[in-house]
Amino acid sequence: MTSQDEAPQAPADEHADLWLTSAELASWMSVVRLITRLPWAIDAQLQRDAGLSMVEYMTLAMLSESPERTLRMSVLAEHTSTSLSRLSHLVKRLESRGYVRREPDPSDGRFTNAILLPAGMSKLEAVAPGHVAHVRHLVVDNLSGERLRRLGQDAERILRRIDSPAR
Repeated sequence: MTSQDEAPQAPADEHADLWLTSAELASWMSVVRLITRLPWAIDAQLQRDAGLSMVEYMTLAMLSESPERTLRMSVLAEHTSTSLSRLSHLVKRLESRGYVRREPDPSDGRFTNAILLPAGMSKLEAVAPGHVAHVRHLVVDNLSGERLRRLGQDAERILRRIDSPAR
């Protein structure tokens, strides 16, 4: 029993569950290096071989896979994990190169659509083989089919946690 003058002593390991074990820390540091270096490696290849950043390539690719090669800017921002403001600047650069154009959404003029132009599709078709080869070299060919499938599932599980409301 403690007197009123004595504060109860917290167990020394009260926060032990907050710290990572050495095995967890080693795995986490590998993930940190991967999420830091992989985008850099992909971006560097795209810049060197195509004069495009990774997010510019992603923007062209997302548009190429969309009906009528058109997406609302807000949807495109979500799909490329970028802010609408940053995407607007990026699309402006792509417009100046003749790869895309923007126009009001005909179904709701409050929104703006980004539209992939033939020059943008040609650029994407020219760049894609080298990009895919680089992605294969770095990731796909480095893992068995099962490991790649599980990596994709694990990534989706983490993304769902990121996208879910905080507890």
